[in-house]
Amino acid sequence: MIINHPLLGPCDAQEFTYKGDARLIDRPDGMAEGSGPAFYDYAYLRDNPAGEHRELWFHEQGDRSWLVVTRNTVTHDIISVELARDVARSMGRSR
Repeated sequence: MIINHPLLGPCDAQEFTYKGDARLIDRPDGMAEGSGPAFYDYAYLRDNPAGEHRELWFHEQGDRSWLVVTRNTVTHDIISVELARDVARSMGRSR
């Protein structure tokens, strides 16, 4: 599978490490009052969808960037690739 890195162009997926659901970017504040249930859901509950899914990938053997890859989990077709920092910023996060 080829991942078209937004900065580096086409890269073999073997250069990357899959890190999970892209919703992990939107981490709840674990220190906020009453955040226990939300943080439990964040840490332990995961969907395993068939079809289009947004995933976090880490370019471990490259520039060490984090990407959000929108991919069809059935066909492995990649629909889009974005830098995770840009996705986080668009969500109002500065990570």
